[in-house]
Amino acid sequence: MTSTRRQAVLTAVAIALGAAGVHAQTTWPTKPVRIVVPFAAGGTTDLLARAMAPELQKAFGQPFVVDNKPGAGGNNGANEVAKAPPDGLTLLMGTVGTHAINAALYPKMPFDHVKDFVPVTLVAGVPNVMVVNPAMAQKYGIKSVADFVKAAKANPGKFNMASSGNGTSIHLSGELFKSMTGTFMLHIPYRGSGPALIDLMGGSMDVMFDNLPSALPHIKSGKLMALGVTSAKRSSALPDIPTIEEAGGPALKGYEATSWFGLVAPAGTPMDIVNRIQQEATKAMATPALKDRLQSQGAIPSGITSAEFAKFIAAETTKWAKVVKASGAKVD
Repeated sequence: MTSTRRQAVLTAVAIALGAAGVHAQTTWPTKPVRIVVPFAAGGTTDLLARAMAPELQKAFGQPFVVDNKPGAGGNNGANEVAKAPPDGLTLLMGTVGTHAINAALYPKMPFDHVKDFVPVTLVAGVPNVMVVNPAMAQKYGIKSVADFVKAAKANPGKFNMASSGNGTSIHLSGELFKSMTGTFMLHIPYRGSGPALIDLMGGSMDVMFDNLPSALPHIKSGKLMALGVTSAKRSSALPDIPTIEEAGGPALKGYEATSWFGLVAPAGTPMDIVNRIQQEATKAMATPALKDRLQSQGAIPSGITSAEFAKFIAAETTKWAKVVKASGAKVD
């Protein structure tokens, strides 16, 4: 074979291989993609996943199906994704609980939140909001955070504090509040915000430090009373509601506990798939319709890269380990 012919053959092979690679990249996904939500339907994790799913479906031409797998403060669903094939067909809507808090709160974890996952992108950050049952608030004359602290101290052990599960930011926000104010409320963990909110509105629960997006409709309808947001600044979604630090007096100076939610995939998922999901998710969050929708619910859209999200998770893990230690929180 002449050198000219040999070169022509090699060039043809290279082109064919390149085309095959491009074809493999552009045809993913060839099946529906599952987004596992590690909490029950109705909470903020679920709301954000369901907001993102149709946008990703439009971008990739395959269904993105939300699959709720609640339990163990998010650990059940997260563990299922950690053990899933790294083919890009299974994603997790991870949270500050599954990917920062739980590592410090649980004595034994079924997965390693760093080694068993590859970060895709941070979807949004949200403040939590301290909400109470209106009938309970009326009974005890509660109109502010300071009033609640006074009532809790006068009635130790009488208030039930709902959460979306052990180790969630909702749980830890309440534990931090308890430790800073010297109050006691019995913690009742649920399998997600949805069922916890139902019982809070029904009166069997008294207080909850819920993620703002899932509590907001019930605050606006009057079914829940908001006392304060857990962020350092007021939320644009509830501009008339003070921060807990503002409304709580000296004991709550420096109080802050916010939540975040982001897409992660099983470790070993090809980075070209990870990067494509991140890019399309970021594009979707930049569209006026989705951006306005998220912001109106109190969420702050993100869209950072996989590498940036990895650094963020590392910093949050360190931060929340300190909060867990300071609050004395334990898995119930």
